[in-house]
Amino acid sequence: MTAVDRDRGAELVSVNPVTGAVVGRFPVHGAADVAAALERARAAAGWWAKLGADERRARLLRWAAYLAGQDGELVALLHEENGKVAADARIELLTALEHIRWAARQARRVLRTRRVLPGPFLADHTARVEYRPLGVVGVIGPWNYPILTPVGSIAYALAAGNTVVFKPSEHTPALGTRLARTFAEANPDAPAGVLGVVTGFGATGAALCAAGVDKIAFTGSAATGRAVMAACASTLTPVVVECGGKDPMVVADDADTRAAARAAAWGAMSNGGQTCAGVERVYVTRAAAEPFLAELRRALDGIHPGAGPDASYGPMTMPGQLDVVRRHVDDALAHGAYALVGGRKSVGEVFVEPVVLVDVPEDSAAVQEETFGPTLTVRTVADVDEAVELANGTAYALGATVFSRRHGDEIASRLDAGMVSVNAVLSFAAIPGLPFGGSGESGFGRVHGPEGLREFARPRSVATRRLALPGTTLTTFRRPPGLLAAVARAARLRHGGARRARGDSAPPPA
Repeated sequence: MTAVDRDRGAELVSVNPVTGAVVGRFPVHGAADVAAALERARAAAGWWAKLGADERRARLLRWAAYLAGQDGELVALLHEENGKVAADARIELLTALEHIRWAARQARRVLRTRRVLPGPFLADHTARVEYRPLGVVGVIGPWNYPILTPVGSIAYALAAGNTVVFKPSEHTPALGTRLARTFAEANPDAPAGVLGVVTGFGATGAALCAAGVDKIAFTGSAATGRAVMAACASTLTPVVVECGGKDPMVVADDADTRAAARAAAWGAMSNGGQTCAGVERVYVTRAAAEPFLAELRRALDGIHPGAGPDASYGPMTMPGQLDVVRRHVDDALAHGAYALVGGRKSVGEVFVEPVVLVDVPEDSAAVQEETFGPTLTVRTVADVDEAVELANGTAYALGATVFSRRHGDEIASRLDAGMVSVNAVLSFAAIPGLPFGGSGESGFGRVHGPEGLREFARPRSVATRRLALPGTTLTTFRRPPGLLAAVARAARLRHGGARRARGDSAPPPA
């Protein structure tokens, strides 16, 4: 990725992370361009919202079918621009298709009008909650999963009746523009603004935040997430922010250590370790440690990065990430850890060989900071209690993994994480009905699932008086004498009875 100046303005040049070959050239959109994209989205918003859930469903399913028909080309582009090997690219695309399908098919059910009981003192009313589209949603996507992650916001926002302006990462603009173009090609009757795209660097994203969209969905680093929130604060634009993680795995005494080791290897190394909700730390109980480490070495035997068809995973997409990986490995080894697999020499100029660091101090960068590379720390603990305490010991709270034959759910309930997979890895990300998100440095809000649809809808409460019973209205200056006193007596009976049922005979303190 580079930027150059032309007579017509700035240009974003996307390059292959391995060869440096030019993948495509794209404009660097400024504030005026972003405003124009927002205007197109506003113009299309009424048409898209009025289609209704069934018509939107048909168009989203048509989009998914169109993407499925272009899977070979999309997998090739993911490899060319992002560096993913074909297996990682295909898994990403397949998961994205499932999310589009789920959002399209479930939006009507999740966002249907919901009746609410009005309570005894407004028994002459009916009450309901309606869900309405926000309007235009701005989506700022990442480079590590340039199709799946933005689709997790785009598809749900569209299904909820919004139009979208999408700003892909400056490292993957070809994939971002291709994604938007496929929607238009699959739905030629749709106005251009239903799913628009703007390309550029951080200033383009900042312009989108300030343009007046009705919500921003952002995925990226915590530092950039703070900048997005600050940019949105002046206009009170709400945000949903996913900022990565330092995801732990707990391996208990009764774990299937072979399955756990294979899951840890894939969770840590697939996609070059560039996964916010992968596996970066393992806490294994003393009873399971020796067989787990032996199985982990076997699981990583023959696993290697590259650009060819036999590679297990691809390069570091962002060159600067190599420095982070190198610093974390060096720091861990300097503070007493030992390398079970790989080591300092594993970090090359484009690729990083698998690295497993054992007995890394908990206060080291390799444990506390997101590495975003094909590395894994493993620590032996006395028991599950210690494992849980250490697993909860970072500022992140995104995903987690537990391996235990008999106590997986109980251990999972004790972990400070927005998502947990038990006896598997990353399952929660592939199940569209489950919400995705975390807390702390991992951000807030949710995409995917019913919560993800509601994230892009505005609840509207409606209370309607159906029976105008004479002499029963409290909210008037003309209420009958004694009505308020009668209601107060009824309230005492209603709520005082609950105290008596608990055996609490004394009145509450004033």
